[in-house]
Amino acid sequence: MKKLLVKTPKFLFRDYLTIILGITIYCVGLTGFLIPNKIVTGGMAGISLLLNFGFNIPLWITFAVLNTLLLLLAWKILGFQYVQKTIFGVVAITLILSVTEKLITHALISADPLLSSIIGAIFCGVGLGLVYSVNGSTGGTDIIGAIVTKYRYISMGRGLMYVDVLIVSSSYLLFQSLEKIIYGLIIIAVLFSTADMIINGMRQSVQFLIFSSRYDEIASAINSQLGRGVTVLDGVGWYSKKPSKVLVVLARKTESTSIFRLVKQIDENAFISQSNVVGVYGKGFDKMK
Repeated sequence: MKKLLVKTPKFLFRDYLTIILGITIYCVGLTGFLIPNKIVTGGMAGISLLLNFGFNIPLWITFAVLNTLLLLLAWKILGFQYVQKTIFGVVAITLILSVTEKLITHALISADPLLSSIIGAIFCGVGLGLVYSVNGSTGGTDIIGAIVTKYRYISMGRGLMYVDVLIVSSSYLLFQSLEKIIYGLIIIAVLFSTADMIINGMRQSVQFLIFSSRYDEIASAINSQLGRGVTVLDGVGWYSKKPSKVLVVLARKTESTSIFRLVKQIDENAFISQSNVVGVYGKGFDKMK
């Protein structure tokens, strides 16, 4: 079977453009709203903000150094394929942050600190949502979460949540203010809720039912190129009374775009049903409790 590429030049250009746009919006939210109000959020941004507020180290330098170390660690533990997908986002966020930190030196909106920070969280959430919607990554604690998930029976979302709460709580060492911690937790909630709205549930799983006469090609391509399992069911078209095959695929919601693109390249006339599922447990997903 001829190998099909989910990432054609047209899709690649659009994906990279979306990642750059998303990271730019994220950096504006970070430097134009959160930094002026001295609010620490989660993830790599939170670590960078702590070092910036405590030792006046520019954010882009922290992003560059820590992400490089994490990428080397991920290369050893998770393999080159994971690193390859993350490297573009890491380089882009480092370069764009170095620019926005120089250009934006004051709060873009002089308002109540909490209100201003919430606006910044919305900017950051929109930016991250755009990045994740095309399977992009900004590195940072995403890498930590992937490593933790590999060795512990804990979901990626829960692992990242623990890391984020720890980072925000650490701001007490700098400001001795419970109010700052509460603000930070509110920012995390707003940020990820916004990102979730942008990509319609980035950490949820989905179920596909795919009907196509070229089911064998589609199943093989999903197995080999996306690394997802496929179950083939026997079906009957009640109108035509003809036997047919139905492909059942469970995947992360962030993989939806890749699955649609792949199916379209093989069979434009395929019939696809996508539905959200509350939980998926087993190999490649969450561990059953």
